[in-house]
Amino acid sequence: MIYKFKSAATGDLIMLAPNGDQMLRLLGREPAPQGIIEVADMPDAIAALLAAIAREETPPEDDEERLPPVGLRQRLWPMIEMLRRAHAADAAVVWGA
Repeated sequence: MIYKFKSAATGDLIMLAPNGDQMLRLLGREPAPQGIIEVADMPDAIAALLAAIAREETPPEDDEERLPPVGLRQRLWPMIEMLRRAHAADAAVVWGA
């Protein structure tokens, strides 16, 4: 499955299923073929995504594991920007049919 996120305030954003599923779980949602992120929920959604990025980029001191080649910052930043622009324009973000 491919997620196609849409908003009247931005261009479309496409994510492959594994990345879209992960992003929705970080928002506390179950992956679904369609849904909506309401304007009122966007500040919390942005904060949740930024917190996930910070957690990934701050490994425990005794852990010498390297970050993945493509981390959450690269995968989630387009969605964070979409949410910011949609919130500023008072427009929802939707996906699915």
